[in-house]
Amino acid sequence: MASLGRLLSCFDADLREGLDRHGLRKRYVYYFSGAVGSGKSSSHVTALGTSGSTTRMCRLPSARGGGYNDSMRIFLAGASGVIGKRLIPRLVQAGHVVGGLTRSSSKTELLSHLGAEPILCDVFDRKALIQAVRDFKPDVILNELTDLPDDVTQISEHTGLNARIRTEGNQNLIEAARRSGSPKILAQSVAWRLPDGPDALAVAQLERSVLAEGGVVLRYGQFYGPGTYNEQQPPVEPRVHIDRAADRTAEVLGEPTGVVIIID
Repeated sequence: MASLGRLLSCFDADLREGLDRHGLRKRYVYYFSGAVGSGKSSSHVTALGTSGSTTRMCRLPSARGGGYNDSMRIFLAGASGVIGKRLIPRLVQAGHVVGGLTRSSSKTELLSHLGAEPILCDVFDRKALIQAVRDFKPDVILNELTDLPDDVTQISEHTGLNARIRTEGNQNLIEAARRSGSPKILAQSVAWRLPDGPDALAVAQLERSVLAEGGVVLRYGQFYGPGTYNEQQPPVEPRVHIDRAADRTAEVLGEPTGVVIIID
């Protein structure tokens, strides 16, 4: 009850401060949580400020450390990917300790330079992955794994590979979480409808499995900006600039279980 009282008091103070400062003129991006495809209205809505605003969160005591602390240990799978490379410096700047998973020894120096602790392991090696997660002792597992080619014209050739990392790779991360104190899981998904096929089935399976663990599904719009497939021109909606996607991801680590939509 004491923790609940502190939480409500903090929430009330933040709410009054926000209203005093911004009134009703502040614009918000809304994130909804609820069952995928349930057709029911959301029971939880979180509003985060658009660019230029600051989000403040009230936190209950950490299950791992006790006391109130914004700093977390984050196991980032897909750390050397297009969004992973942008997430690391943001998370480190926010005070978090980041373990960056990569299966390529050539990427470890890059991850160190960005501020992460490189973790060299193949997500498909379940035994080694479980040990790696246990050793890092994360508060959060952030799954930003994809298996996509550098050349967008070759995407169709990677459909099976990307589907596998979303199913087998994601399931291995879930199993590693179960065996290391059940840290919170957040996982990348997509905000647009995929054509019927292996990738669509894999995304549906990933979302179901993450929500079943009490995790958070991150549905991103199509990335655009430097280093993406859409460097020169934004794609059709839903879309999100890669830097905005990284900013929003860093902001929603504390969201309750559900689906978070990250778009422009």
